[in-house]
Amino acid sequence: MSESDISRVHIWVRGRVQGVGFRAFVQQSANQLGLTGWVRNVGWDQVETIAEGDKTVLEKFIEAVRTGPRASHVEDARVEWEPVTGEFDSFQVRSSR
Repeated sequence: MSESDISRVHIWVRGRVQGVGFRAFVQQSANQLGLTGWVRNVGWDQVETIAEGDKTVLEKFIEAVRTGPRASHVEDARVEWEPVTGEFDSFQVRSSR
């Protein structure tokens, strides 16, 4: 994969995403796909995540995030493509904002 194949996606997910293992699910999905970045809670009903990797792999990640774990219910997922920074070396769960 060349550097030009790398993309960055920023996703805000709203719905029943607290207390259902949503952040762990996002981290596991990213790790399985070989992505880097982070996920964190934002308020009571929102989770924010940024991931970098191959664009076709990121498309799979977006679908996983939109689906979420079984106990969750995603009402809305806002997706924005951003410039790649290359700042991450793994995918982590960050402290809530």
